[in-house]
Amino acid sequence: MTSPDGIRQDAAGSRAIPQDLDRDLIAIGQDQDPTAFKRLFADLAPRLKYFLIKGGMIESAAEDVMQETMMKVWRKAALFDSSKASASTWVYTIARNVKIDRLRKERRPEPDPEDPCFVPDGPETGEQAVSRKQDRERIQKAMALLPPEQMTIIKMSFFEEKSHGEIAELLGVPLGTVKSRIRLAFGKIRAELEALQ
Repeated sequence: MTSPDGIRQDAAGSRAIPQDLDRDLIAIGQDQDPTAFKRLFADLAPRLKYFLIKGGMIESAAEDVMQETMMKVWRKAALFDSSKASASTWVYTIARNVKIDRLRKERRPEPDPEDPCFVPDGPETGEQAVSRKQDRERIQKAMALLPPEQMTIIKMSFFEEKSHGEIAELLGVPLGTVKSRIRLAFGKIRAELEALQ
């Protein structure tokens, strides 16, 4: 919003900002003008910090968000389009996005390095290798007993990683048939494995 004397209110609506901020932001974007950035920083940084504190951030967090915002303004000033928004609106939008990103990161739990899923498995023992080989042989024997139509679907699903829909389309059978054949195959494999133990 612009007053008759050429002063524009900032996005927070608290204090007036000269229209020169648009020119400064354009100069930063086009020429990486440090003098224009100093003026922009001097005008907007304190207001941004106040805006963030007023929005519930503690002072140190507001300072960090303000600093990160101003760094983004320096790097992205070439993207500013004065026909779409005023400099202050553009900068406040960046600040809001930086604040949201920061809050998301704070809410995301840090991974626990002691979590078992982060601890690598130890080297395989000879007993484990023999057991794994025996399991594989038992599964192969059980699968060899499957009828051809069930074996084909199992191979397509688990070895070729095709979806049930793709299998149905390739074989020209209904989706329900694919699912029931997989269920029957698993039942037979389970029964054979139990018999072989």
